[in-house]
Amino acid sequence: MLEHIKGLPPELAVLFLAALPIFELRGAIPLGIIYYELPFWKTLILAIFGNILPVPFLLILLRPLSILTSRWRITRSIFELLYKTARKKGVSVLRLKLLGLYLFVALPVPGTGAWMGSLVAEVFNIPFLPAFLSISLGVITAGFVVAFVSKLGIIAVVVFFVILLIISYFLSRE
Repeated sequence: MLEHIKGLPPELAVLFLAALPIFELRGAIPLGIIYYELPFWKTLILAIFGNILPVPFLLILLRPLSILTSRWRITRSIFELLYKTARKKGVSVLRLKLLGLYLFVALPVPGTGAWMGSLVAEVFNIPFLPAFLSISLGVITAGFVVAFVSKLGIIAVVVFFVILLIISYFLSRE
């Protein structure tokens, strides 16, 4: 896997994957625990740190980057699509404010996480410090959930994600 591509040690692979959008700690923790067989606590700490690492930069730079690149049609279109997605996914955040942002990030289902949580916070103009704290607590919660499920094995992971998809479906309904 990652260790074969760039010669990364397993710890750096977990940290790096956790910092990436889409995968985040939801991909990094199973990679560390199941594939690399890293210790539970080591994997959890690396993944949480890696997932929180880009959050301050996202919260600070998303808006200026959006404005700066709005001159070009392709980048303007990318940001418009991202903002539209964030508005749609972040409906619960509007209703529940910071608790909603925390829950949005804490529920480890597809399309949520630190990256999308940062985008939702930017779209709904949530100030930096409250957004950062809510997202960080959500990442920590999601990390524990994913780590415990990963420790139980792949069947538990599949069952858990099916249950979360069902829960997120009912939570997202108006």
